[in-house]
Amino acid sequence: MISIEEIQSHIITAVEKVKESNPMAGSITNSVTINFVANTQIAVGGSAAMVYLPDEGEFLAKAGGATYINMGTLFPVYEETLPLVVKTLQKAGKPWVLDPVAIGIGSLRTHMLHLFKAYKPSIIKGNASEIIALAGLWELEGGVGESQVRGVDSTNQVEEAKAAAISLARWTDGAVIVSGEVDLVTDGNVVASSYGGSHFLGKLTGGGCALGGAAAVYLTSASPFIAAMTAVSAFNVAGGRAEKQTDAPASFQIEFLDQLYKATPEDIAHTHFKMEEI
Repeated sequence: MISIEEIQSHIITAVEKVKESNPMAGSITNSVTINFVANTQIAVGGSAAMVYLPDEGEFLAKAGGATYINMGTLFPVYEETLPLVVKTLQKAGKPWVLDPVAIGIGSLRTHMLHLFKAYKPSIIKGNASEIIALAGLWELEGGVGESQVRGVDSTNQVEEAKAAAISLARWTDGAVIVSGEVDLVTDGNVVASSYGGSHFLGKLTGGGCALGGAAAVYLTSASPFIAAMTAVSAFNVAGGRAEKQTDAPASFQIEFLDQLYKATPEDIAHTHFKMEEI
């Protein structure tokens, strides 16, 4: 099993590479949270580019180091955009992050998410209910046939999604993030539990979306598991520090972005987490 010390070393390298190279991670993301996602990607050292048209999505898939696809607010044009983008990513051998927001709401969303199974995202990021529902849609162990997602909110605890997360990671040969009070990250062989963060992230629109965007930035410079661990660790250190400086969600969001920007590679790498071999 990879040691905590090895993971910390890889996280430091990932953060340093991103800060040095300013990599572009294009996004097709939730229109409600697009600003927060973009500012988060910039704060961690990346370059943000947000699109929704098919030709622009195809261009970013080729030009970027990684791509973030968030299913939060779908437009009719996405029926053309999303298949084109994932096919382009696969052909180009580029990694990507899938955020299956609000899985189970509407036929277009279900159709697109079912399609993505064959294109194997490098990182899947969701709350516990979304991860369980996606494993169910893809007919993998730990999933359920009916979505228990309440809009974009989870009705399950992180630990309940562990089996589903492991199944998804093994299917994709990538990594899965289950966000919650204690975040879970797995590559199908090991499971990490990452501690820290802030309850204020749950009182803002877009905290989870921003995490997916950050994961895409780190994915330009690291393996799926290390990119996922780096994003989660960065959020947990920045969230914990921001909460000490503020007492309400709006001011927290500003302080959170500042703390993401200020966090050093060592700060991020040494955020508290535990490892478990499967």
